[in-house]
Amino acid sequence: MKAAILDTPGEPEVLRWADMPTPTPKDNEILIRVAVAALNPIDTYIRSGLVKMALPTPFITGSDVAGKVEAVGPSVNRFKVGDRVWGSNQGLLGRQGTCAEYVCASEEFFYPTPAGTTDDEAAAVALVGITAHLGLFQRCGLKSGETVFVNGGTGGVGSMVVQFAKAVGAKAITTVGSPEKVKLCQSWGADLVLNYRTDDVPARVKEFTANQGVNVWYETQREPDFIKTIDLLASRGRMVVMAGRQAQPTFPVGPFYVKGLALHGFAMFNATPDEQRVCADDINRWFAAKKLHIPIGKTYKLAEAAAAHRFLEENTLQRAGTLTGKVILKG
Repeated sequence: MKAAILDTPGEPEVLRWADMPTPTPKDNEILIRVAVAALNPIDTYIRSGLVKMALPTPFITGSDVAGKVEAVGPSVNRFKVGDRVWGSNQGLLGRQGTCAEYVCASEEFFYPTPAGTTDDEAAAVALVGITAHLGLFQRCGLKSGETVFVNGGTGGVGSMVVQFAKAVGAKAITTVGSPEKVKLCQSWGADLVLNYRTDDVPARVKEFTANQGVNVWYETQREPDFIKTIDLLASRGRMVVMAGRQAQPTFPVGPFYVKGLALHGFAMFNATPDEQRVCADDINRWFAAKKLHIPIGKTYKLAEAAAAHRFLEENTLQRAGTLTGKVILKG
């Protein structure tokens, strides 16, 4: 099979489209013919060496995938040949990735693709959807009627936070950087969409919540402003952080404990397969109910993985502003 591989971490150009042996599924593994792989910032961090993980050599990049089961190991009981599946957690912690013609991995990381859901949508929702769900529900216990705030409402995780909040009857406040993105978030049901370039975000949040504050703050920024955030949280509010590995911002301890707040941090790939399956079951249910819209920003060929990595880095690290939605790769 062909795969996007690297021998040593570095710039996007270390990735090359080359031959690799097609794996054979063992025990509880399934072999998937890749229809779509999706790219996430963590993939670029691992490729560059910014995030240190033990990597097989050569290493196939990519976390997310959707496709069809081609073969199953002897202990597999959740899938059969021909099933459409989606999943994440590949290309991490020593596992080979998804930017290849085939992926062989444990069935515990995969889920059935609902009828009516495209492979593009299923691959693009994987890591960001599970991440959003873990933060909102497992960590922060979001309930119907509560109010959520998230920066970057058209980003990968942000777009899922907005839509998941609405799916359970919560209110969603988000920020974006253009009038076009305002309209997009509004089309997903966001209750208040603010342009961070022109709006006074704290003032508008206080106005919307009648000075009570938001119940859940889902922080996607790498350098959180805890002073601003804690002021905008309601009594007994919850905040989740899941980005900014090197960040060491000032933290206002007094206001935090006086308001009875809670701060939760997590990395999606540390969640157990059972914990992640709870997220996937809800995502599949919302797909079936037509409650989810998955923005696809740009599509590359699998053989163009280096260009896809470069494009994503331009938008996540250099803030080029040329991406709305996910980057996906297809054969």
